[in-house]
Amino acid sequence: MKCFLAFLLTGIVLNLSYGQSTRLITKAQDSNLIKLEEVVLSANAILGSKFQAKNRTGSAYYVSQPELLKYNYTDINRVLRSVPGVTLVEEDGFGLRPNISLRGTSPERSAKITLMEDGVLIAPAPYSAPAAYYFPSVARMQAVEILKGSSQVQYGPFTTGGAINMMSSTIPGSFQASLLASYGSYNSGELHLKLGDSKKHFGYSVEYLNFNSDGFKDLDNGGNTGFDKNDVVAKFRLNSDPEAKLKHILDIKFQYSDEESNETYVGLTDNDFAITPFRRYAGSQEDEMVNDHIQAAATYVLDFSDYFHITTTAYYNGFARNWYKLDAVTLNGDLRGLANILEDPISNQEYYSVISGNQDEAADALLVKANNRKYVSKGIQTKFDYHWGGDNTFHDLELGARFHTDFEDRFQWVDSYGIDDGIMNLTTAGIPGTDANRISDASAFSSYILYKLKYRDLTIAPGLRYESISLGRKDYGKNDVSRQGIDLSTRENQVNVWIPGIGFNYNFNQISLFGGIHKGFSPPTSKEGEQPEESVNYELGSRFTLGSFSGELVGFFNDYSNLLGSDLAATGGTGSLEQFNAGEVNVTGLEVLLNYSALKNHKNLRLPITFAYTFTNAEFRSSFDSPNDIWGEVTAGDEMPYIPKHQFNALISLEHPSYELNLSGRYNGSFRTKAGSGRIPANELVPSSFVIDLSAKYHLNDHFSINGRIINLLDETYAVSRVPAGLRPGHPFGAFIGILLQY
Repeated sequence: MKCFLAFLLTGIVLNLSYGQSTRLITKAQDSNLIKLEEVVLSANAILGSKFQAKNRTGSAYYVSQPELLKYNYTDINRVLRSVPGVTLVEEDGFGLRPNISLRGTSPERSAKITLMEDGVLIAPAPYSAPAAYYFPSVARMQAVEILKGSSQVQYGPFTTGGAINMMSSTIPGSFQASLLASYGSYNSGELHLKLGDSKKHFGYSVEYLNFNSDGFKDLDNGGNTGFDKNDVVAKFRLNSDPEAKLKHILDIKFQYSDEESNETYVGLTDNDFAITPFRRYAGSQEDEMVNDHIQAAATYVLDFSDYFHITTTAYYNGFARNWYKLDAVTLNGDLRGLANILEDPISNQEYYSVISGNQDEAADALLVKANNRKYVSKGIQTKFDYHWGGDNTFHDLELGARFHTDFEDRFQWVDSYGIDDGIMNLTTAGIPGTDANRISDASAFSSYILYKLKYRDLTIAPGLRYESISLGRKDYGKNDVSRQGIDLSTRENQVNVWIPGIGFNYNFNQISLFGGIHKGFSPPTSKEGEQPEESVNYELGSRFTLGSFSGELVGFFNDYSNLLGSDLAATGGTGSLEQFNAGEVNVTGLEVLLNYSALKNHKNLRLPITFAYTFTNAEFRSSFDSPNDIWGEVTAGDEMPYIPKHQFNALISLEHPSYELNLSGRYNGSFRTKAGSGRIPANELVPSSFVIDLSAKYHLNDHFSINGRIINLLDETYAVSRVPAGLRPGHPFGAFIGILLQY
């Protein structure tokens, strides 16, 4: 590791980049010290602009609104794939259930990163059940912020890999209205309406989004394999006189979404994938996810001056879902799981024949589980920000605190089906609560202090976070569906942890050096005595601007003393959410971002080129046998599953005031689904892939534009995952055309 950092430091000294870490403020008398290029003030942002991202003491990335509009993606995987340090394991081809990793954290269900919308925790139960199935629709976002590295102690509870904050559309400064509509392959459609205005003391915005598709998979005997998702967002703002000495701002937000998607955990055998990669077995015909989400939030900002303000947000998130999906097959009293059947269809020939609809069974052969759950997450958070300056110094002090509670209520059952000529028939209806009947809950108090000191060209940002978490579970058992407590079992766990971190940035005008060290933390479950996930994380990086070139080079090393794995159904486990100790793990990585403007001085044309590369080496330093064979039998020196070593993305755009063309290519390296070393066994391999997307826009005038995009331009057939049960494909060739009306 020392050799790696020495090599990296040598490269950085040769290619240092301009950077500094300050808080953007308005009308600051000491602005000459911080060299402001723009003014951004947002109560619910963690960065607020590309300028802030480029001047952070830690590594950060800001996906702006123009970047989001290049392709009009509704898939968060495609939005994030250009960001160094981000690993994505796709699942459904549409981004409905993303699996996101930052700097080598376990990607399953994005459960090891802090996810936020407008600065508020957005996972349905971020402390008690973070591996849930709600993710905000990126199509209605104005920006996506990704924070990595040593300056993230402000955001938790997950501090190892980083935080992602999705900024929803803001209330416009004047009257605006827009309509975006598109239609394309697989009967896929999108409709996005926005309306808003601001007056002296009042502002509002109303937004509606629908996107849907019939799906690109072919279900045996026909049927829809797509989805239909709706989003409604309303925002209102009340504010005092803009010229008032003491300013008050109250923002109120309401969001509602619902989804019906014919998605499944059932993939394909290797042989079937090679022949018909987009097939869906007859045994998955009843599989369907139904969910709805509601959020209410109120943010109050008290501005005492340009140097001092307090922001407080109260929030409520409710999420209810039932993923009704094939779980197992039973023949003659012998029950077998889907993963085992599809991994070895020869030894499980009869079971495979039932799933594929080639063998009739009169009753109770196909077990379909109703994964019925309800979540509530609520709390109040506040932050105090004060900054001041001297002759050669600039100071910024930020204090924050949050009271938070959440719970997950599982009330599940299993229905049994027969199958006749490929058509499933319900033969025994299950009783709700007889499969899982428990409530997991958490209450947490967190606080932090972050101090930034800028002296001449040096910025230092030490910080400290505190988390006090109480986790509990009440299991009523399968025989007490009315929850009388006759067979109740309970458990509790308590965690108190200090999370320190420090970052620095030294500015050499057109080059800068930044880095830091911080503690990584991830909460345990409610199992008594279970210890949290902990690590010590280091980073060293540089940003540079050299003529038409700019970029970033960052090396990182995450030293886990105790990695926690999770028993998730999404990764082939039982779905209990129980965690297990994986011991010591080392994650070493390199992130490269290069930007080049080929037509920098042209009057009307721009030709920006971007290249992003990520190298990640995640290696176990302990030996153990993972429960339920989730990661297999692990030996020290084995690579972690689901983490490709190499990833890169290239984007080239031709931009003119009247039109633009964008071409993007993404390479995702091969990865293994079980821990191991050396050559990846064929039954544990997800091969590498290279996928190209294309988009084009033509602006008829300031109010009307025509746009088109092609996903997977070369119609590459590729696998994205092998878990939880069988291979599943990425999105095939898809063409879409749309219009944008705006006023």
